[in-house]
Amino acid sequence: MPHVRDPFHRSQLAIAALFCSLGFQYATWAARIPALKDELGLSAAEVGVLLMAAGVGAAVSFPMVAALMRRLGSQRLALWSALCLALVLPALAAAPNYPVALLVLCVDGVLVGCLNVAMNAQGAALETTFARNAMARLHATFSGGSLLAALLASGVTTVTTSVTAHFGVAAAALLLLVASARNGLLTEDQLPAPEAQKGKKKRAGKWSIPSRMTLWMCVAMAFGTVTEGAMNDWSALYLEDVAEASAELAPLGIAVVSGMMVVARLFADGWRGRWGDGRVVLTGSVLAGAGLILALLGGGLVPALLGFACVGLGIAAVTPCVYVAAAGQGSDSLTLVAAMGTTGLLAGPPLIGFIAHASSLVWGFAAVAASALVVAVCSTRIRWTPAAEELSRS
Repeated sequence: MPHVRDPFHRSQLAIAALFCSLGFQYATWAARIPALKDELGLSAAEVGVLLMAAGVGAAVSFPMVAALMRRLGSQRLALWSALCLALVLPALAAAPNYPVALLVLCVDGVLVGCLNVAMNAQGAALETTFARNAMARLHATFSGGSLLAALLASGVTTVTTSVTAHFGVAAAALLLLVASARNGLLTEDQLPAPEAQKGKKKRAGKWSIPSRMTLWMCVAMAFGTVTEGAMNDWSALYLEDVAEASAELAPLGIAVVSGMMVVARLFADGWRGRWGDGRVVLTGSVLAGAGLILALLGGGLVPALLGFACVGLGIAAVTPCVYVAAAGQGSDSLTLVAAMGTTGLLAGPPLIGFIAHASSLVWGFAAVAASALVVAVCSTRIRWTPAAEELSRS
């Protein structure tokens, strides 16, 4: 970032490039699942396993990511994993058969786990180093990267249906993002010591037993991502089957949730500075749970969309705030919390499907509302960073 003189903004833009690259990379290959299905001759069940391979890779990468964070540090791990994720795209396009594609996406999941932890560690360090909130906006750039990938996929497919050409262009864009991030990331000697490590000698290469507060963070992250993932996967079906919306209106569910999340994340750093992370998470998760419950009780399209908007608005700041709190406990805590977030995204949508199959989709969404309320309970047990206004009064 040679043209940005302010150190905070230079680092913020560099870290934002990492968040954008992760959203861009994921949405790029996800957008071409139908084409990959046809090229590899897959059944619907095989596509489901293919999608799960990336999630499984991310979930099981936890021990390796923890070791790499201690060995390489967040700066180098972020750059190397982002670089390798760019190379995954042409590798997936060149996969000659189903087993190779499974292997490529499993590796993709491991790299996603690495980048997810490293970039959130950088984001948390940015806030601590400069005493300014930035994490929510960084997470908004992840959603922005997904949007850019969708637009690129639409544009490329109007010119050519070749997955190889599409993924080649996307890989080049990712390499540019990695290059733009290279000089602005915080180096390890710039990073403040985590709160949990102050006054203690660090035992390199050894894993410590998670603290009780870290476990509360893990539960909050897991149920927060269950809420987020289930809304993305099931909202359209709910509108069509329960709210009796037309096929043209059913996609509005995802649009409302995603749109509200992006807007909320753009403003959430200001809310955090004014009211503190704990109050933002508590208020937001209660809004998400209560809003969705009222929507289920009201029935119909309009109540459903209003309830979905409450979920997107309320749940948007949960993951950024929990990541900041976890980073304050050290890299091991951050890695464990990030792994639980991946587990929530992986296990949440199928769990809601099981509940809906056993009873109804209404009860499945009631479980989503309950997940948001679990986050609210957890938020009262976590020690959060005080709001800027509280610090100024003390």
